[in-house]
Amino acid sequence: MNPLKLVHLYPREMNIYGDTGNVLVLRKRLEWRRLPVEVVPVQVGDPLPTDADIVLGGGGQDAAQGDIGADFAARGAELRAMADDGVVFLAICGTYQMLGHEFVTLEGRRIEGVGVLDVVTHGRPERLIGNNSVETPDAGRLVGYENHSGLTTLGSGVRPLGTTQPGRGNNGKDGTEGAVRDNVIGTYLHGPVLAKSPRFADDLVRRALRRRGEADELEPLDDSLPELAARVAVARPR
Repeated sequence: MNPLKLVHLYPREMNIYGDTGNVLVLRKRLEWRRLPVEVVPVQVGDPLPTDADIVLGGGGQDAAQGDIGADFAARGAELRAMADDGVVFLAICGTYQMLGHEFVTLEGRRIEGVGVLDVVTHGRPERLIGNNSVETPDAGRLVGYENHSGLTTLGSGVRPLGTTQPGRGNNGKDGTEGAVRDNVIGTYLHGPVLAKSPRFADDLVRRALRRRGEADELEPLDDSLPELAARVAVARPR
């Protein structure tokens, strides 16, 4: 088979709380199964590969997001076309927010998103911080770390990735975490989330294989260590 192409958006700027680890996890889980994989980093000004199988983007501090904001917005048409074509996306925190319609800052400034996801985000003075676990219908329990003051509301064009405890997740109010539209997934879980959520990592790979019309049965791996890490993280106080 042709290598699964992992496109990594802005690895220098958008790598807070180890989000680049999601790329490493996917690459290693494919290599352990002897499945070919290619990782393509995309920096500001680089061409965006339209033959991507999985697109990954992390979170960043506000200054980092400002640095890449105009470049990201200029890619809006390409990103929407890829999402419509079924490309798999995993967007963490800042990338998740930028895939939405808009981010309204605490001061009321509106920053336009690219409209891949039917979500809007508003800056608030309070932050949601700490280890978080999320129950999902597709991949079981996800475990990661959240730290964000942008609070996100979902529109009718998406469904929640999963449910979480009050005071956490998208906005700390409605018990939702993340958003899903077709193969596009946004979440606030850093950590990196895939390191402690192996079923989620394999779900992304299966989505990509199915889109290519290839068999999505994956050889089992020994996930005792990531599952132990998830249990330890969940038991820690926020």
